[in-house]
Amino acid sequence: MQEKYLFEYAVIRVMPRVEREEFINVGIILFCAKKKFLNSVFFLNEKKIKAFCSEIGLDDLTANLNAFQRISLGAKGSGAIGEYDQASRFRWLTATRSTVVQCSKVHPGFCTDAQQTMMRLHHELVL
Repeated sequence: MQEKYLFEYAVIRVMPRVEREEFINVGIILFCAKKKFLNSVFFLNEKKIKAFCSEIGLDDLTANLNAFQRISLGAKGSGAIGEYDQASRFRWLTATRSTVVQCSKVHPGFCTDAQQTMMRLHHELVL
């Protein structure tokens, strides 16, 4: 039997008008400490987003989501936050904020494969 590992995830959301509290799910961020895994994935459905908020700048939104992904990976060019350990980066990225790109509350679960679980959640909650 494969060992199961505790993971935490949040849904990445686009909330063009924070005061209205309306959002579209665009991605998943998943952290599994035992597997030393922290990654995020996103997909922008341009038609859906433009129908939701015609004024939103898709290039800026894409740049923000790419920065979010670079920070989650700790990639070069991800700034000071990208140098934090995985747990700290996950907590920073999923912290409550009033911006266009934000995350849901963090949810726990158990998995055998963190990457596969992230993609399954992405398919179920975003696509």
